[in-house]
Amino acid sequence: MSIEHNKTIARQFFEDAYNTGNVALLEQLLAPTYVDHKAPPGTPDGPQGIAAIITMFRHAFPDLHFTIEDQVAEGDKVATRYTFRGTQQGELMGIPPTGKQVSISGISVYRITDGKMQQAWVEYDMLSLLQQLGVVPPMG
Repeated sequence: MSIEHNKTIARQFFEDAYNTGNVALLEQLLAPTYVDHKAPPGTPDGPQGIAAIITMFRHAFPDLHFTIEDQVAEGDKVATRYTFRGTQQGELMGIPPTGKQVSISGISVYRITDGKMQQAWVEYDMLSLLQQLGVVPPMG
């Protein structure tokens, strides 16, 4: 697969799976053995684990939206820098709904081979998310 095709797969992951909640699409985008190296403890590998994460975030943030800011690819890796926005209307990992709007940044690197995402390394600003939700006080 070409680098451009791999970038398209990563874009679809955000725009068509996360933003719309179309978890059925994950069977097409992710390998059955897909591993997210930063998934919450206990999350199973493969599409079903990521479907659970997407469902959890979309429950907590029904208006969830990822905006892709940058995408760079080389070989079988695609790096995507994004902004996540949403309003917390449901529980998130034990945090009751706050009604607060959040905006955080993140970067994910995916290894994509044979037209499927194989692995992910995800980093996002969890401290900022917790501060915006009022769970952690601002620093300073």
